[in-house]
Amino acid sequence: MPQTDSVSLSVEKIIDLIRIVRNDLIKDFLNDDFLTSYYENKYDKTLSSVKREFLKRDLKELQMSSVDLVHYARLINHVKETGTFSLLAKNSDFFYWELECILEKYMV
Repeated sequence: MPQTDSVSLSVEKIIDLIRIVRNDLIKDFLNDDFLTSYYENKYDKTLSSVKREFLKRDLKELQMSSVDLVHYARLINHVKETGTFSLLAKNSDFFYWELECILEKYMV
């Protein structure tokens, strides 16, 4: 996980850091065992192999997509104001929100 000390960060660098953290998290979810375990614990439902493959496809698409600047605007502003970036519990919600949106599509 990228960690920077208090320095002046450009918006582009902040977006790059967000992309790195997001994509690292997605990589975890692309692991079959991790994805299945997370899904089953979070939603108390069994994840079929077919749903898992569709989920992984959607996660790969998210991984290749650009960072949602509207969604991450508050985090970007926070990093600009403080000059620090870390994946604290309050910031992890930003990253998990995108993943939860995808996972919830397959709860049926």
